[in-house]
Amino acid sequence: MPVPIIDLFAGPGGLGEGFASLKGHGGKAFFEIGLSIEKNPVAHRTLTLRAVFRRLRGSKDIRHYYSYVRGEIDEAAFRRIPAVAGAFAQAEKEARCLELGKSDDGGIDTEIQAALKGHEAWVLIGGPPCQAYSLAGRSRRAKDKTFHTDEKHFLYREYLRIIRVHRPTIFVMENVKGLLSSQHSGNPMFDRILADLSKPAEGLEYEIRSFVKPGNGDELEPGDYVIPSERYGIPQCRHRVILLGVRKGAGLPRHELLETVSKAVTVRQAIDDLPRIRSRLSSGDSLDAWRKAVQVAPACVEGWNTETERSMTEAMRAFAAAATYTSVGGAFIAREYKRSKNPTELQQWLHDRSLGGVCQHEARSHMASDLARYLFSACFAHSFGYSARLDIFPKKLLPEHSNVHVEGHEAIPFKDRFRVQCRNEPATTVVAHIAKDGHYYIHYDPAQCRSLTVREAARLQTFPDNYFFAGNRTEQYTQVGNAVPPLLAHKLAKVVRSLLNQMNRKKRRETGDLLHKSRSATALQLPASKTPISRLVEAS
Repeated sequence: MPVPIIDLFAGPGGLGEGFASLKGHGGKAFFEIGLSIEKNPVAHRTLTLRAVFRRLRGSKDIRHYYSYVRGEIDEAAFRRIPAVAGAFAQAEKEARCLELGKSDDGGIDTEIQAALKGHEAWVLIGGPPCQAYSLAGRSRRAKDKTFHTDEKHFLYREYLRIIRVHRPTIFVMENVKGLLSSQHSGNPMFDRILADLSKPAEGLEYEIRSFVKPGNGDELEPGDYVIPSERYGIPQCRHRVILLGVRKGAGLPRHELLETVSKAVTVRQAIDDLPRIRSRLSSGDSLDAWRKAVQVAPACVEGWNTETERSMTEAMRAFAAAATYTSVGGAFIAREYKRSKNPTELQQWLHDRSLGGVCQHEARSHMASDLARYLFSACFAHSFGYSARLDIFPKKLLPEHSNVHVEGHEAIPFKDRFRVQCRNEPATTVVAHIAKDGHYYIHYDPAQCRSLTVREAARLQTFPDNYFFAGNRTEQYTQVGNAVPPLLAHKLAKVVRSLLNQMNRKKRRETGDLLHKSRSATALQLPASKTPISRLVEAS
């Protein structure tokens, strides 16, 4: 039987996807999500649909899922199919739209107990909302007098309450790196959280371990809990605090650590095989209008007065002339996957030939002035291998923003306002802000002159291509940015699986030893069995 998983603050399901996709003996799922809880109704719809996918996968009825994500049938028609309706009925028990801390605790506890089905060994996963701990969030709210009363500081207590009541064998908790420096009323939040998780209740204690450093809470520094994902095969420099809680007394030995990769996976390796598309103009878009806007962009470099002005102008003109893509993408683009003789780990994880194309790969609309900035930025990154910052932008390309036009010698804040995701490096962290604009996520190909699509962002987050996000495009971007990379979660799950397997082997050995001792003791208490010779003696 699969080991049950309870997923709290689940978002669109990145952490749960990594665990649920892990196989055990015979190719069967090692873990099974019993319950996933998410308060956002759109992310909850994504969770539910993914639960439906898992129930249909491996059956002939999975074809209906592909028909739905390809746009061949609408949601109503999809739900009317008997097998799909049955899958939704089960999925809606698994994926619950509830707000921890505000929904009824007793009802949630009942649902957790039902989902665990009496299993003693199970795993709790999840990441309490991180806005109160993130460096960006703290910066934005530096003058906000209500910041220290923000309930998000203490949402981890809802996670803690579940641990206290239900006593998981193992828990995995994820949060932002800013948690390490966050304070509340002058006290470090990380120390407080670590102490609470180590001893949630009288008679209940956990070792708080790291996935990347040996030792437990007494032997580790706060920074030892940070996982730099680019070192573990994720095409993104996402650094997150991830805690591994192991219940004391559960017989869980030392664990394996995540294995580093020899070479980082780049943005190009993650997204370069996706269809080439152009962006749109936010006003009066047409192919001719878009091309004209791109072709006039090189003139904005005139007067830059740098050694590279001429070469940059020429590069921009060359790429503007090469901007011949006509498609702006779409909700689904049909195409065949090219077979690779030696697919990489990431390709094996992402690709699904049964999908028959790419979903949610549609370009955003941009102002003509931003197209010029994107073309310049992408050409600069193409030439120099890094993204230009605002303090070296040509004056004509500087945005009309109060933070850009500063007086005197004052430094320009937010110099990375326009950021190219360079092709030969892992991406910068994909965060929910990508939903607001694409300036920080400019595609490295100058000829496409655009920001990243939902699918490209999802690829950098390692969501499989068959993962479908509910809601409008802004809501899709938000879900992608808030998620744990599923491939990283899959690797975390392998560590947890190893721990549980070791625990089971240890229990079997102990049970075998007890049985052997019991049999030996019983044999000593019984009269000696009669041999054939003794019978002969008695007979004589």
